This record gives sequence, C-alpha cells and structure tokens, in this order.
Amino acid sequence: AKCQCKVVPRERTNCGYPGISAAECKRIGCCFNASTPSVPWCYSPKPKKVKKICHNDPYTRINCGHPGIKPRECTKKGCCFRPHPAGVPWCFYRRVVEE
Repeated sequence: AKCQCKVVPRERTNCGYPGISAAECKRIGCCFNASTPSVPWCYSPKPKKVKKICHNDPYTRINCGHPGIKPRECTKKGCCFRPHPAGVPWCFYRRVVEE
C-alpha cells in the first residue's frame, strides 16, 4: 500500500542494489523514491498494520474453546465469547484484519 512507503528518508532500509530500476524494486515488494540523494531509493516498506477483531459472522467462527467454556476462561485465552446463536462456537478466535 502507498501508506507503507511513507518512510522518512533517514529511516529507509535498503531493499535493492545499486542501479536497480523502479519497476524491479516494486516487483520485489519494495518502495522506490529517487527524490532524495544520499539515501536508499529502493527501500523496505513499513510493516502492515493489523488488528484482531471479533467478527460478526457466526458461521465463520473457528472454535477456540470447549463445550461449556466460561466467558472469562475464553477471554483469558485471547478469544472472543458470544453465547449465540446455537450450533456455532461461542468461544472463537479473533480475525486478523489490515487497518
């Protein structure tokens, strides 16, 4: 994503080799900006920002507990607890999404 390439020039980490083209740099998953001399032009992007959420679709839940697990025990494991609807896991793993 473009926002991942917004790296202050002095904080850039070289990702290419001398003379690399912008196209080759981007092809290998790096960022390219030749506007500042004496810093890497092909550099590593910022890591993606992610967060873990308790998603709303009960039918895509992945079980994180056992039958009869208590809410506190479930959340202590870092999982989500929603005691409805019947027939789906009530204690389930959080989903990782990009911000």
